[in-house]
Amino acid sequence: MTKKKVQIWNGNVRDAALSILLAVDKNQAYSNLLLHQTIEKYKIDPKDRALLTEITYGTLQHKFTLDYFLEPFIRGKVDLWVRWLLRLSLYQMEYLSRIPAHAAVNEAVEIAKRRGHQGIASMVNGVLRSILRKGVRSVDEIKDPIERLSIETSHPQWLVARWVEFYGFDHTSEMLRENNVPPVQTVRVNTTKTTVDEVLALLEEDGVKAEQSDIIPECIYLTNGQASRTEAFKKGFITIQDESSMLPANVLNPQPGWRVLDMCAAPGGKTTHMAEKMNNNGSILATDLHPHKLDLIDENVERLGLEIIQTAPIDGRKAASFLQEESFDAVLVDAPCSGLGVMRRKPDIKYTKREEDLESLHSIQLELLENAVKVLKPGGRLVYSTCTVDKVENEGTVNDFLTTHPEMELVPIEHLPTQLIEKQQNGMLQVFPQDFGSDGFFVAAFCKKSV
Repeated sequence: MTKKKVQIWNGNVRDAALSILLAVDKNQAYSNLLLHQTIEKYKIDPKDRALLTEITYGTLQHKFTLDYFLEPFIRGKVDLWVRWLLRLSLYQMEYLSRIPAHAAVNEAVEIAKRRGHQGIASMVNGVLRSILRKGVRSVDEIKDPIERLSIETSHPQWLVARWVEFYGFDHTSEMLRENNVPPVQTVRVNTTKTTVDEVLALLEEDGVKAEQSDIIPECIYLTNGQASRTEAFKKGFITIQDESSMLPANVLNPQPGWRVLDMCAAPGGKTTHMAEKMNNNGSILATDLHPHKLDLIDENVERLGLEIIQTAPIDGRKAASFLQEESFDAVLVDAPCSGLGVMRRKPDIKYTKREEDLESLHSIQLELLENAVKVLKPGGRLVYSTCTVDKVENEGTVNDFLTTHPEMELVPIEHLPTQLIEKQQNGMLQVFPQDFGSDGFFVAAFCKKSV
């Protein structure tokens, strides 16, 4: 059968969502990037943009659950695009109360006709209408608690079992459910240019509802609108950044006049945050393995009006070969990691990561820290951070690092609100998605002992 060429945007939100989901599955593309590119390229209006985002992320987030619901109603093998169409349609029927079920069915049938033929459309119609009549089966039919939690929250079983072992069943269950809740949009105020109150006033003028966080003072929550389209963003008054990723710069607490190294800097959120903390006084070298990603940092730096940041294409695992020994007052190693703390923003991560990936990342993280020590001055401060909640990548990396580096001392987490400081254990802070509705994140701080 000749495949029909399908446009990613023809004015139909569900068709566009289906195209994005297929690209994520076939090409291992990132859902958040594809979604952003689709919205920007086709200038999709706010109403359609919200629905497109919701049904794309929602379908991805609940994929295992949707397949469990669909299984009794599907006979034989179906094409990949048909399965995604069924998932997409069932997501709307089961999870979105404002969309009438019959409308979701009718739309699915029309898409099936356009992309396939009448036979496929009849099958899609039959499956979805059978579900409407009979309803979906309960996950309570699954006897094994790990498997049931895996299907119910749509996370791979190996990951559920791993986290239950680390954190217990109830804590893991809470985290997995939170991963399926859409994130709040947050921005960071550029304190070298403006104040939180001025930004809140500007956002209000743009019709954006916003409020200051009670966790990170320079963080603002947005409950509507798009931050990148606001006057505050255009003026360089704000940076789009999750609240959890504002932790490392606060914990490092770089002072004006310091020389700072950001070893894995792109796209520059933490780099620019540190420059703001330093009141644009001192110097920051921002390096990254991928030269093209440095352009993102340069764009951010220019928009924010920061003058102390330089970029260089350096692999952090070889940084000590390129940089002067013991020449930096502080180093930030925001290490490559599994990203298991940001699954609510990138739900496709759940389905692409493998358990063996975590061990290889652990080795890379140790290499980065090894190089960071060499370029850090005696008495200097080192912060290690990740956007994961995995113990091997976090506590495991810290403990292995300390074993081989007696000159490095783990120091208490400071310069954060009391509620976060009290969460640290053995000088390490693990933030979970359910703690204050942000990404899962880990931070540890070290000091290099003076000889």
